[in-house]
Amino acid sequence: MENSIKEIARVLNNKDAKDIVILDVADVSNLTSYFIIATANSEPHMEALRDAVLEFLEKNNLPVIYYDKGRGYDWMVVDGGHFIVHLFSEKGRDFYSLEGLWLNAKRYSTEELLKG
Repeated sequence: MENSIKEIARVLNNKDAKDIVILDVADVSNLTSYFIIATANSEPHMEALRDAVLEFLEKNNLPVIYYDKGRGYDWMVVDGGHFIVHLFSEKGRDFYSLEGLWLNAKRYSTEELLKG
């Protein structure tokens, strides 16, 4: 797995995101290579997580294809081309069940991601 993907997981972890998971969808999707999924505990927290990811991408000269700029969402994305960060409220994560839609993808847990 690419270091930038692990670093994004670390950025989210450092901002107290919950239940961080990375799905390697390269073999099961033509959309992207990785989904980085995390849960926020409030709307301001979700915005802070999004902004932290955007700041990391900018500092590391990584592309941003699209990101949600609005407020009041249960699901926000930051599209970096070869990865998409999905930030959910607890309600949104349960409702959309993104991980359930990609059961064939290799899954990395927070513990695996933050080693080393």
